Amino acid sequence: QAQLVESGGGLVQAGGSLRLSCAASGRTFNWFAVGWFRQAPGKEREFVAAIRASGGTTYYSDSVKGRFTISRDSAAKTTFYLQMDSLKPEDTAIYYCAADSLFGDGIDQRKYDTWGQGTQVTVSS
Repeated sequence: QAQLVESGGGLVQAGGSLRLSCAASGRTFNWFAVGWFRQAPGKEREFVAAIRASGGTTYYSDSVKGRFTISRDSAAKTTFYLQMDSLKPEDTAIYYCAADSLFGDGIDQRKYDTWGQGTQVTVSS
């Protein structure tokens, strides 16, 4: 069984940067994509970014495109990153790393069947 553990969240001022990490272990060979999602207080969880396990195609939501970058370590390919630049207060949320082994389109969170516990990101104005 696979596991995902996020780290790197914290408090940052608007305009600042954070890098989230997602360490994967266990059964990962059948993953189609790894994605980042976030949930702000009182809001539904939303897609942020994803990267295909094979080929490395990336996907971004319009709200983070140009500011966030998803990547994976080139060696073991078991750690995934979300570099977040030019952060805004509206980026404040719990950020979750997830893996899709159901061959979705990379964006549909219903296809993500392994989830981490989440890490809090708070952006102050």
